Formats: sequence, C-alpha cells, structure tokens
Amino acid sequence: MLDDRKLAVLRAIVEDYVSTNEPVGSKALVERHSLGVSPATIRNDMAVLEEQGYITQPHTSAGRVPTDKGYRLFVDRLSTIKPLSAAERRAIETFLNGAYDLDDVVGRTVRLLAQLTRQVAVVQYPSLSRSSVRHVELVPVAEQRLLLVLITNTGRVEQRVIETPAEVSDESVAHLRALLNACLDGCLLADAPTAVADLPEQVAPDDRPVAATVLSVLLETLVDKHEEKIVFAGAANLAHVDFSQSLRDVLEALEEQVVLMRLLGEAGDSSSLTVRIGTENPHERLRSTSVVAAGYGVGDQALARLGVLGPTRMDYPSTMGAVRAVARYVGQILAGS
Repeated sequence: MLDDRKLAVLRAIVEDYVSTNEPVGSKALVERHSLGVSPATIRNDMAVLEEQGYITQPHTSAGRVPTDKGYRLFVDRLSTIKPLSAAERRAIETFLNGAYDLDDVVGRTVRLLAQLTRQVAVVQYPSLSRSSVRHVELVPVAEQRLLLVLITNTGRVEQRVIETPAEVSDESVAHLRALLNACLDGCLLADAPTAVADLPEQVAPDDRPVAATVLSVLLETLVDKHEEKIVFAGAANLAHVDFSQSLRDVLEALEEQVVLMRLLGEAGDSSSLTVRIGTENPHERLRSTSVVAAGYGVGDQALARLGVLGPTRMDYPSTMGAVRAVARYVGQILAGS
C-alpha cells in the first residue's frame, strides 16, 4: 500500500500529464504542487511508484507518465467527482428537455456528451426487455391493412404494417385494440407473449384469423428488437490523440455494435458508474482507451447505459461528473415522458 505522500505524488503526476501531455519530472512537481517535501524526496517517491508499476519512463527523459495501473489507483482514490457548474447543468437540462421523442432524446444525449467531454460518446437505447407497454394503437389504413403502433414506458415507439387475411370492420378493430390494451397495459415486454396467449378466444370466431395475425406481428416485433441499438458521436475528437495502437483499430472497433455493448457493460442500477482503463477493456483493439459509463433509467432501475470512450490520458474527474450528470437528466426525462 502507498502512503498518503506517494498517493499525492501520483495524483500530481496524473493531473500534470493529463493537462500537458508531457512526461512529468520531479522539478515540475515541486514547481506546480505544494507537496511540502524536497525534490530529492519526490524523486525517491517516484522511484517507488515506478518500481511498483504505477508510473513509467517513456524514453530517456527524466519525466514519467502514469500506467494503466496508476490511472486505476488514481480513479479508485478520487475523493470527489468534479461537479458540473450551475451554467452547465442548466444548459444540459434545456438541451435535453427540448427533445420530442426517444430518438431525439438519444440523439441529443450522444451529441451533448461528446461536446461536454470532447471524447467519443456512446448511448444505448433503452432495453425493450426491461420496458413495459404504455399503449397499443391499431389503425385501419386500407381494406386489408392495419398499422400497429406499440408505445413503451420509455417513449420507444415501434410501428408495423399488417396485411390481414380478410377485411376487418372498424368495430372489430376497436374491440381488438381495447383487448390488447387491457392485456398489455403496464405489462413488461418480456411477459407480453403470456399476457396475450388466450386473446384470440375473446373475439368473435370470424375475427380470430385477424387477431392471430396481429398477435403474430406484435410478438415478431418484440423478437426483432431484442438486439439492442447503440449510437455514438464525436469520433473526430480522437483525431488529435496519440494511441499506442492505431486510430484505425479504434475506429473499426467502434463500428461494431457488439463491441460497444460489451464496453458499456450490463445495465444494473441507474446510479452505477464504471470506469474501464486500458487493458481492462475486453476488446484488444481498444486497450489504449478508457471507458466511463453509467446506467440511466426510471427510479433505481437502469434501462440502458451511456458513456464516453477516449484515451487513457483522460480528465477522469470531469468526465465522470459529466457522464453521471447526463445519465441522471436522461433518467428524469424518461420518468416524466
């Protein structure tokens, strides 16, 4: 275990390297930080930190840079996550509250995160498997064609056009719509197949083929959307970063939805904030990057996750503060939608 003074030296090295992108020497630490000890003592502390793998010497200069292990200890020992200013909080609230549907919420969120952190922002759509039905609409659009609209409690809207086996009257459509809403209102989407299993028996025999077709399309919609959708923005922010692996590797990995899902991690509770640094990332092409992610959702339940990806030389306190704040605001919007 490192004592408080060595932790202070490590913290100073991380802060200076993040701000300057230059290896940090003992002389610079003495000049920039009130560590209260002599340069010789700082050099000794740096030698211990290097021996234990928290910092390394990139070349023959006297300066040192943090390793993944050093960043990890810095993050784990953060006493405070940098809060956003009142102006930043108002700007976030105003920007996100202007959204008119879920796609707009996600689009605004990913752009906002990229601007706030100057990293690549990644946002996962709310998981359908954790969502519940708010309303089902069934609208005749032609003699043998219906429009099915499924609206979830997260504001997600799924639409399908249904070709019916026979012409269906407005009264039959209204009855089927009422039955669907009675069965599914507030029902978790994962429980929907069971909830509507005996619905065809509740309609007139002549309408059962239409009811069976509608239910088939409804359940197909839930199955088709099981693979969750992820969007990202701000890839241009990586252009000025020197990665140990090529920028091409990083950009190619970002194009893969499965990779992004694994990076964000599983949605647990909506207050969870996670930081993966360098080699802690499961994808080999992203081991020169760090990922800060948080769950967002309604109440304590996270419906999905969002976060940012950038170089390991990242302003962790500010980035963690921005990710946590944006996740909280998105959750509030979904709760009130």
